[in-house]
Amino acid sequence: MKKKATRARGKAGSNRLAHEAEGGASGAIAGAVVGAAAGPVGIVAGAIIGGVAGAMAGAVIDRDSSRQASRTRVLDAQIGVSEGELGAPNLKHPSATVGAYSAASAGAESSSGEDPAEGPMQTPEG
Repeated sequence: MKKKATRARGKAGSNRLAHEAEGGASGAIAGAVVGAAAGPVGIVAGAIIGGVAGAMAGAVIDRDSSRQASRTRVLDAQIGVSEGELGAPNLKHPSATVGAYSAASAGAESSSGEDPAEGPMQTPEG
C-alpha cells in the first residue's frame, strides 16, 4: 500500500510540472505575440513575462484540480463508490402498518376530481 501512495504522489508531482510547463509555454507564446508590437525587445520581454505568468497560472489550476480530485476521492470512499458497497444496506426503514399500496400508486383516481399536474393545463383556482 505504501508503494501505491508513493507512486501516486510521484505521478502527481510530474503532472504538476507538466501543467506548469504547458502554462509557461503558452504564456510565453502569447507574451511574445503581444510583445511583437514593441519590436524584438518586446518579443523577448513578453515571452519572459508571459512564461512566468503562464507557469503560475498552470500551478494554480493544477493545485485546485488536485484539491478537487482529493475531495472527490474522500466523498466516493464515504458513500461507498470506491470502497465497500454503494449505498447503505443497513438502513432501518419503518415497516408497513397496513400492508397495502397507496391509492395513487395503485392507479386510483384523485379524490379532488381534478387532473394531475402532469396532465393537461389545470384550471385556475378561485
